[in-house]
Amino acid sequence: MSDDASRKRSRAGGRAGNKSRAGSAVIDQMPWRIPVNPDRPVEPLDAEGVQAIHRTTMRILRDIGIEFLNPEAVAYLKQAGCKVTGTNVKMDEDFVMEMVARAPSTFTITPRNPEREVIMGGNHMLFVNVSSPPNAWDLERGKRTGDFETFKEFMKLTQYFNCIHIAGGYPVEPVDIHASIRHLDCLYEKLTLTDKVVHAYSLGAERVEDVMEMVRIAGGLSEAEFQAKPRMYTNINSVSPLQHDYPMLDGAMRMAKRGQPVVITPFTLAGAMAPVTMSGAVALSLAEGLAGLALLQYIAPGCPVALGTFTSNVDMKSGAPAFGTPEYMRATQMTGQLVRFYGLPLRSSGTCAANVPDGQAMWETSNSLWAAVQSQTNMVYHAAGWLEGGLIASPEKFVMDCEVLQMIQRYFESSITATTEDDLAFDAIKAVGPGGHYFGCQHTQDRYSTAFYAPIVSDWRNYEAWQQGGSTWTPERAHQIYKQILAEFEAPAMDGAAQEALQQFVAKRKQEGGAPTDF
Repeated sequence: MSDDASRKRSRAGGRAGNKSRAGSAVIDQMPWRIPVNPDRPVEPLDAEGVQAIHRTTMRILRDIGIEFLNPEAVAYLKQAGCKVTGTNVKMDEDFVMEMVARAPSTFTITPRNPEREVIMGGNHMLFVNVSSPPNAWDLERGKRTGDFETFKEFMKLTQYFNCIHIAGGYPVEPVDIHASIRHLDCLYEKLTLTDKVVHAYSLGAERVEDVMEMVRIAGGLSEAEFQAKPRMYTNINSVSPLQHDYPMLDGAMRMAKRGQPVVITPFTLAGAMAPVTMSGAVALSLAEGLAGLALLQYIAPGCPVALGTFTSNVDMKSGAPAFGTPEYMRATQMTGQLVRFYGLPLRSSGTCAANVPDGQAMWETSNSLWAAVQSQTNMVYHAAGWLEGGLIASPEKFVMDCEVLQMIQRYFESSITATTEDDLAFDAIKAVGPGGHYFGCQHTQDRYSTAFYAPIVSDWRNYEAWQQGGSTWTPERAHQIYKQILAEFEAPAMDGAAQEALQQFVAKRKQEGGAPTDF
């Protein structure tokens, strides 16, 4: 294929090989890009509805307050003039909005490979791998406790797929690595098996500081270069209702002081940790998120911060979390309206409650992902691989979700809706005439290879052809792809001196005992 033809295919978004990026051409996937959402967001609230939720959010912060279970955070907020009673902090609207105004509406994050830089905010949309399940499931081994080898498998998938922009939290928790040194081994593999933006868990000072230092070393950066721009990020969750805990606040403050982004994501399940009404749950979530943002902007004015939404509902019969529901979709859209009102970047999630990668898994995840599109989400956590409400990570589901993510990226492309004379195809319509067909006309021949989205997992053959091909169901096809990716995977290039320095740091910190634990 000529260079011009290759570029044309990449622009059209049909298929583009990825051998240079992934060390494999198992699938003909779309090229690396930062998707831009061209659509107007869905806004279920009218102007008064936005103001009503905003007013309630401010009333929660002023009249009820948030429990900050971290003495340093409480001291900062008392210094800022907030009303403090023990661990309870109340803040008025003027203070909150002054702090909100300090936060940037967009920012970039630059990993060790500058070509993988991402933009957070505006119309940009980033997809993050599944993060933090304690278990894994695949077609061969079934459900099992997470381990280090499975962790590395998911990191390879994260690197391979161009539609995954960020290597977020551990895609599965490797419990066979002691908790005191787990972060050292995991981040070493993450920084060497991928060259994408990485994440630090805010679970104690040592873990956050170690990860920041490892990112600095991997990038060959001085301390000044590291702090000069965002290089990584953390995500913290409030302890709903109305609490921020000690370690997450500690990590968030450490990150903010060194100029690294913090995503604040309340975990509000309507009917359990939040009111059963979605507007009440959204108001509670915003209050918790804005309280954390106000703290960080007071400590480090202008530090990059985003608000996250994880507002869904529980099954009122069993109490189990439900995801991808109509209520989840509306809550995400409503939160998007309010976060735009505050001028901040937004994080949401690609979630489901299904236990295996079946129809339920895909419709619930698709509902979640399209709610992210409709809400103008900027960062989609758990975009690929999530099952059982976040308790399972699945490689088959990862591959299947990447099909949906590619479809979303293709959906965004302006070529689909172009209205030039050539696109309107009057001459082709005239040439084919009544009763003809367009398969052989020149207009089709010039465009057939790039006209439509080309799937990586979907099988578009008829039943008989599918049956003759082995009657392979979608998870089985995804399993085959996942296995091929692992077999042909090549890690991205890394500076030898940086990798050696990283190895030495890990060895040193392990000798020192890593992070303290209770066992």
